Amino acid sequence: MREFLINYRNEMQQELNRILAYWLTYSIDLKNGGFYGRIDNANKVEEDAPKGSVLNSRILWTFSAAYNLVKKPAYLQTAERAFKYISSYFIDKEFGGVYWTIDYRGNALDTKKQIYALAFALYGLSEYYKASEDERAKQLAIDLYKSIINRSYEKVYGGYIEALTRDWKEIEDLRLSAKDSNEKKSMNTHLHILEAFANLYLIWPNAVLKQKIEELINIFLDHIIDKETNHLILFFDEKWNRKSTTISFGHDIEAAWLVQEAAEIIQQAGLVEKVKAKSIKVAEAAERGLDADGGLWYEKELPSGHLIKEKHWWPQAEAMVGFYNAYQATGYQSFLDKSWNSWKFIEQYILNKKDGEWFWGIKEDYSVMHGEDKVGLWKCPYHNSRACIELLKRIPEVISEKVNL
Repeated sequence: MREFLINYRNEMQQELNRILAYWLTYSIDLKNGGFYGRIDNANKVEEDAPKGSVLNSRILWTFSAAYNLVKKPAYLQTAERAFKYISSYFIDKEFGGVYWTIDYRGNALDTKKQIYALAFALYGLSEYYKASEDERAKQLAIDLYKSIINRSYEKVYGGYIEALTRDWKEIEDLRLSAKDSNEKKSMNTHLHILEAFANLYLIWPNAVLKQKIEELINIFLDHIIDKETNHLILFFDEKWNRKSTTISFGHDIEAAWLVQEAAEIIQQAGLVEKVKAKSIKVAEAAERGLDADGGLWYEKELPSGHLIKEKHWWPQAEAMVGFYNAYQATGYQSFLDKSWNSWKFIEQYILNKKDGEWFWGIKEDYSVMHGEDKVGLWKCPYHNSRACIELLKRIPEVISEKVNL
C-alpha cells in the first residue's frame, strides 16, 4: 500500500507540473495584460476573446495554492499578475462586486452580479492572501463576502439569490449559463459560496462568517442533498421547492468532499461527524455514474433515465478527490481504487498529450469533444490542478516529506 500511494503521489506531482507549465507557457497575455480569454484545443489563441471573471479568479486560486504547496517563485509571480488584473479590471469600483466578463482590453462587458463569480473571486483572493500576505487582497475578499451577505442573502428562507443587476437590483435572467434553469437558487452557487466562505475563514476567523458557513452546511443537509437518493438537487425556487430532475454526477462527488472540508474548517461541535457520514452516502450515490472504464458520466435525466453519455474533464478530477476522501473516511479499498481508476481514465483519454493540458471531454465512442475550449470562460486550471494539490496533501507520505516539484 505504501508503495502504491508513493506512486500515486509521484504521478500527481508530475501532472501538477505539467498543468501549471501549460498555463505559464500559453495563457499569459503579454500584449493586453492578464490572461487570454480563449485558447482552442490546438493551442490557437483568440486574442480578442472576452475575459471571464471565473477564469481569472480560478487562475488566481490555482497559482496561489500551488505556491502555498511548493513555494516556487514563478507561481507567486503568476498569482500576483492575476491579482493585479482582477483588482484593476474585474472589481466594480462604483457598485462593488465583480463583472462577469470584460473585453480583451479590460472594458466591462457583462456587468451583472453573478454571485457564483463573486464567490470565486473571494476564493481566489483568500488563497492569494495566504501566499502573499497582501492586506489589499484580504480586504477585497472581506468586501466581496459582505456584498454577498448584504445583497444576495435571502432573509425569509435562507440561502442566496443567484444574480442581480450591476447596481444590485432584481434581474430577470438569473442563469449562470445557457444550459441552466432560470431559478432563484442553485446547488452550484451555494456549493461555491460555501467553498469560498470556508477559505476566507482560514484567514479571517470571524464569528458571523462561521455562523454563515454552518448555515450553508445545514442547507446542504436539509435541502440540497436529496434525503432518499443522496444525489444533489440542482435548482430551487426561493422557498427551496425542487425545480430540477437532473443528476450531476460530477457535482455529487465534488460536494462529497467540499461540504465535509467546510465542516472540518469551522470545527462546529457534532457537525463534522454528521457531515462525514452524509459525505460517504453522497460518494456512494456518485458511484452510480461510473462507467466500467473508470470514467464518470456527465448527467442523467430523471424520470426518463436518459444518460448524457459524455465524460467531461472536471467530473473526473473531482472523482479523484471525492473518492479518496471517502477512502480516508472509511478505510475502504474500493474507494481508493475508484480514485486511482479515475486518474488512469484521465491519463488515457482526457490528457492532451500532444498540445498540453486536458481535453474538455470525450464522447461515448471515446472521440474527443471538438469545438470546446482548452482555455475559456469555463475551462480553467482549477479542477485538475486542485485534484493534484488535494491528493498531494492527503496521501500520507506527503505529510512528513518536503514535496519538490
